Amino acid sequence: MRSFWMAAWAVAAKDMKIEWRTKTAFASAIVFAVLVLSIFYFARDPTAVSALDIAPGALWVTFTFAAMLGLNRAFMLERENMAMDALLLAPIPPSAIFVGKLLGNLAFVGVVELVSLPLFILFYNLPIVRQLPALMGVIAMATIAFVSVGTLLSSMVVRTRFAELMLPVLLLPFLIPPVVGAVQLTSRILIGRPLSDLAGWLKLLASFDIVFVVLCFFLFEATLDE
Repeated sequence: MRSFWMAAWAVAAKDMKIEWRTKTAFASAIVFAVLVLSIFYFARDPTAVSALDIAPGALWVTFTFAAMLGLNRAFMLERENMAMDALLLAPIPPSAIFVGKLLGNLAFVGVVELVSLPLFILFYNLPIVRQLPALMGVIAMATIAFVSVGTLLSSMVVRTRFAELMLPVLLLPFLIPPVVGAVQLTSRILIGRPLSDLAGWLKLLASFDIVFVVLCFFLFEATLDE
């Protein structure tokens, strides 16, 4: 078990070091996030639509589409110079590769979300200091769900000719359940609803996390064989 986690961490650390040196995907995701938040903010009529009505949707549209920029690159690095074949020849189980890629993608998306969240609060002028821990928990749960699926699908489309276009097309249907749950929870958290009103959506989001992570973990090796 220790060797499994060491191998997974080595894969994740490799991806994070490469991104830290190039910063290509990270810079693109941050610029995209700022652009989307700005569009939603300036497109809103303050006299007709309150900030609390549009803020949850704007937040999750920003997070999900900015995350796709990083997920698109999850296996692109290995496609060059046949590095994926070298990774498969390494004496580590394929599931460790998936966990490592998942951890690397979660780190990337998490950093983008941490940078975007203060901008979101600033744009919409939301006093959410008390609600921030609950909001961060919802963000973490939803992020795990769609990043796990995105990691699996990225490994499937990396060998296709139009991988950058195929990934959003395949991923968007899987985004609907966790993102809808996250939007519902975010809207309730922002208006200060009690925890009893959140329980149903929290259970649903937790179920998506468990199902998506477990299924992707076991299906990953099959995608590599194909």
